Amino acid sequence: MREPARIGGSSSTGPDLGELLGRVARGDREAFEGVYDMVAGPVLGLVRSVLRDPAQSEEVAQEVLVEVWRGAARYRPERGGAMAWVMTMAHRRAVDRVRSARAAGDREHRAALLNHTPAYDEVTEQVEHRLEREQVRRCLGGLTEVQRQSVTLAYYRGLTYREVAELLALPLGTVKTRLRDGLIRLRDCLGVTA
Repeated sequence: MREPARIGGSSSTGPDLGELLGRVARGDREAFEGVYDMVAGPVLGLVRSVLRDPAQSEEVAQEVLVEVWRGAARYRPERGGAMAWVMTMAHRRAVDRVRSARAAGDREHRAALLNHTPAYDEVTEQVEHRLEREQVRRCLGGLTEVQRQSVTLAYYRGLTYREVAELLALPLGTVKTRLRDGLIRLRDCLGVTA
């Protein structure tokens, strides 16, 4: 087994990372083994420090190494060191993964909020209820006094027809007629269809 090259540059036993990347750009698989030996540990360490998840860190580190293999021809030594080029790639991939995970979490959160919204608008329902009450009050005001008394006692106080008749000192038949007539007028006033 051969001794891995030093990370810091040229080694006494072989070419430096920049030279190896040049050979990888020309399709040299053995050169990529040397690149892998030099950068795999540092790439995984950097990615793990960003992601904190060992499984995702290994996945992203693998993606970076594939990108190094495919994109070795894009490395330009005049722009900076080879290790800095690889580590920049690794950092960008790790940050992209964090952003992607955060965006997915945000989407899931928004979807969960949409699923938990009430099926109705409470404010709208309260306003409609208030308007209906006001309309009923207005329509009750349009009844005769005896009709209003009969309807109020029977439907708002919960008295039976007999109890209403006793309270108003009227025959039961008269109370039933007043209630029926009052309810018909209320129905017409409220616009309720039979």
